Amino acid sequence: MFRIGVILLSLFGLQLEGFSTEVSGTIRSAINNEPLPFSSVLVKGTTKGASANNKGFYSILLEPGNYTLVFQYIGYQTIEQKVTIAKTAQTIDVKLVARDYQLNEVVVKTGGEDPAYAIIRNAIAKRSEHLKEIKKYTTEVYIKGQLQLRNYPKSFLGQKVDFEDGDTSKQKMLLLSETIAKYSVNEPNQKKIEVISTKVSGRSDGFGFSSPQIISFYDNNISLGNGLNARGFISPIAENALNFYKYKFEGTFYEFGKEINRIKVTPKRAYEPLFTGYIHITENDWHVQSVDLKLLRQQQMQLLDTLTIQQQYIPLEQYWVIKQQVIYPSGKFFGFEFFGSFLQVYNQFNISPDFKPKYFNNTILKFNDSSNKKTMAYWDSIRPLPLLLEEVKDYKKKDSLEKVRESPAYLDSLDKIRNKFKLSNLLLTGKFFTKRKTKTSLNIEPLINTINFNTVEGGVINLAPQWRKQMEGRKSLSITPELRYGFANKHFNPSITVNYTFGKKYIQSFSFSGGKKVFQFNNAAPISEFINSYYTLMREQNFMKLYEADFFRLNYNAGIGNGLNFSGSIQFQNRKSLENLTDIAFWKNMPNRSFSPNHPAEFGAGPMQNHQAFLVSAGISWLPGAKYIEYPNRKVNIGSGYPTFTLSVTKAIAGILGADANYTKWRVNISDDLDLKLAGELKYSFAAGGFLQRSKIFEPDQVHFLGNQVLLASPFTRSFQLAPYYRFSNTASLYGTGHIEYHLNGLLTNKIPGFKKLNWFLVTGANSLLMESGNYYVEYFVGLENIFKVIRIDYLRSIEKNGAANTGIRVALPFAR
Repeated sequence: MFRIGVILLSLFGLQLEGFSTEVSGTIRSAINNEPLPFSSVLVKGTTKGASANNKGFYSILLEPGNYTLVFQYIGYQTIEQKVTIAKTAQTIDVKLVARDYQLNEVVVKTGGEDPAYAIIRNAIAKRSEHLKEIKKYTTEVYIKGQLQLRNYPKSFLGQKVDFEDGDTSKQKMLLLSETIAKYSVNEPNQKKIEVISTKVSGRSDGFGFSSPQIISFYDNNISLGNGLNARGFISPIAENALNFYKYKFEGTFYEFGKEINRIKVTPKRAYEPLFTGYIHITENDWHVQSVDLKLLRQQQMQLLDTLTIQQQYIPLEQYWVIKQQVIYPSGKFFGFEFFGSFLQVYNQFNISPDFKPKYFNNTILKFNDSSNKKTMAYWDSIRPLPLLLEEVKDYKKKDSLEKVRESPAYLDSLDKIRNKFKLSNLLLTGKFFTKRKTKTSLNIEPLINTINFNTVEGGVINLAPQWRKQMEGRKSLSITPELRYGFANKHFNPSITVNYTFGKKYIQSFSFSGGKKVFQFNNAAPISEFINSYYTLMREQNFMKLYEADFFRLNYNAGIGNGLNFSGSIQFQNRKSLENLTDIAFWKNMPNRSFSPNHPAEFGAGPMQNHQAFLVSAGISWLPGAKYIEYPNRKVNIGSGYPTFTLSVTKAIAGILGADANYTKWRVNISDDLDLKLAGELKYSFAAGGFLQRSKIFEPDQVHFLGNQVLLASPFTRSFQLAPYYRFSNTASLYGTGHIEYHLNGLLTNKIPGFKKLNWFLVTGANSLLMESGNYYVEYFVGLENIFKVIRIDYLRSIEKNGAANTGIRVALPFAR
């Protein structure tokens, strides 16, 4: 196997100079003989080394010669052992002794300051210097991530939990992946990751965790993903860390001839985004030598119960560079108890690289061709730590299952099980049918989504099954016929939509739709049919205003690159007015309330004049500084630190196919989500637009805004929560809108005794609309979010020119609109 690995390495362009011999063994604690997970082995005088696995077993390949191996683990004394490498494999087992921290010369007077504070002040003073002291470097990084289940429920959301692996035990390996990558940095802001090899257990075409995240405690704010805490976490050596942490000096030890200070870190207050544990600081130059820190749920961490971070740094010239980082998450979510480890091992640091011109570009993560096609022999020869027995079993089991699952017989049997139809599918959940052998699917909506009621059609059934076929790469084809029938007005409206998605480097799509359809006057559909049905039947309020049209529409969307996206469409509508039924059914009569006409009163006396419109639209969006992940067959935009700019123009051309409408309207928009770290998150969207030419404009062609007159909230950064749906529709030459939403994400509420335990967060903001002649509408709101993790409730107040103030409550629920 080793020889095969050597051959494969040469084929993959990796060099092995001479013959190498394996040195392996187990690193244990001398206290209880327990293995030390992810302990490290380093070749003294270099940055080359290896890591032990969860069971303390390590393996490293060395060329013949004399070496000194350095064995390390946080909290234990480092051991150096000389070794002579020949052609015979060697086993070296090591037991590490717990550190004996020296406190001989430290005297803390009663009421005096602990010596740890002086050390921390020095570390804080040097923080900004250490943050960027290595101006550029390259390193090879090995990343291994695993996530396991300790227990799980029998069913979830009414569905049986079945992993389809033939194993009924409660302990499962959910995810196992490995990656080897080259990581290049050129300060202040250029980074690039080139993935050499990557592997996901049970997914031969998968790409594993491939983006190394060096958690630098020299940063003031430590970001660990929005899911854990959108505010981030305060570093123990942040500029303002002394306001948040208590420190205790626990002694010193020596590593690589350098004196290291051990500092215990404790939060001053609960419900602040803070770490607890130990940080080790070098004497005199005040570098971070290692950390062993933990986050708990009571420190404003979401989703997880605990998260432990361990880091080990090693000296390189006058610097200290990271050697190893391990993150241990654990938690319980809806009965699923999980734990895991995500390891990064760094090797071959080069702090004087010579980068070629244009090496750094907008691609920050690139997967080399065939990076996910490496053999097990390759992986056995290249990974810097041995696999655990359960990891070996998981690879073998899932790789075998993947081959079985590719067989037509298995796919048919799986479809037979999954495609069983139940009454609950018909009524509440709908059904997703699959035929995996042909990569096709059929999605059918439940009756609760297909049967509705409005004042124009009465009872409505709207069947829209979607058939989809996945083809090679990004190519897919979907066909959605829509059959709509109004039982009271007896109108049958059939239509069809065909969508084709394709594109190698950047995604593109082309769609066609046509037939006969019922549209809302605002084609953006500000209210859902389900919610309108409830308000019509139970509240005697018909907010949805409709017309009917024969139509066709062609759409094209394409990514261009460099953050640019283009969209274009051609549309024709033969529009016909609809009127309320003469005898409208309802379930509950509301005193002093009656249904309003289908033609919005804001448009004047109805009904709408029947007419035709031929519309050509084009739009472009630009995200400056957009960054990309490049896979072998595609590129994916992952955003940037700048706002998104959009421009759209719509031209109604008279005369084509008898069209009457004749106008030109435009709109520009700028929007962004700003991460304010500890201060929270600020979202904004500003827009301006209007009509450049307005020879003939009909009701659906006016500029409409997303209003909201129901209890359930609409999207805050692009709608008005208290505005009537058509109150501010207009044909003005100029208008402007602004939406600002500030999420405090625990700021302030974490200071309120008792309330802070709920982990509910404040949110506030405002929406405004400015029109010609000084007309305006403004609403502002304050609310609480993260209620039971998913609910948000806001109180709003609105004001408008020459209008009365209005107040209301809005509730935001997941999947409500």
